[in-house]
Amino acid sequence: MYEELKQKLGMLTTVPSSVDPSQFGDPLATQTAWTPIRRGGSSFRTHKLVTVDPSRIEFRASLGAILFYLLFMLFGLAFFASFFVSRFPSHKPSADLPVLVPLLVTLIFAAVGGYLLYTGTAPIVFEKGRGVFWKGRKGPDEAIDSRNTDKFVRLDQVHALQLVSEYCRGNKSSYYSYELNLVLKDGKRVNVVDHGNRDKIREDARVLAAFLGKPLWDAITTS
Repeated sequence: MYEELKQKLGMLTTVPSSVDPSQFGDPLATQTAWTPIRRGGSSFRTHKLVTVDPSRIEFRASLGAILFYLLFMLFGLAFFASFFVSRFPSHKPSADLPVLVPLLVTLIFAAVGGYLLYTGTAPIVFEKGRGVFWKGRKGPDEAIDSRNTDKFVRLDQVHALQLVSEYCRGNKSSYYSYELNLVLKDGKRVNVVDHGNRDKIREDARVLAAFLGKPLWDAITTS
């Protein structure tokens, strides 16, 4: 998992796949973009689709993603604690730069892991009762930025679902990542999830399309 993060942080280029939108027989498909919204992606599955009840369905962080975020955060905390104890056995901290810099780096490492855990485990919700899609722990009634269309979309504005792929080239390895987006009636796109398990994201996209009663434009390719 640590190698996964290093590859993600060391990403050099992402190569989007070419798509012929006319295959979907919808004029809007030729007007919307077919390049990834989020560059980089992930080589493993970060989210899974869960049916909460007949009117609500949501993406939640996968177990692998949660363990990855926790490992990243705990590694930073453990390194900080061990370094602190080894350098200050008498519990008398020093303000020397050679000491403060490693401590600061490990704290930043832990903070990034905590941030990834907090943001990566936020639910991604589709609720028919309120007719809204949102990303985050607060629904549109509680959130301050409820007008942010990257996080809140009325379901009646959704025209179709879109699946696209991108080839991610890192320092040591390369992989495909797959992106599920909402295509709105004005052609704008909103990202839902983005991860590296092609079969699972296709399966989840089909379930979501049936739930919303919208067409699925599957442009995933691995070549």
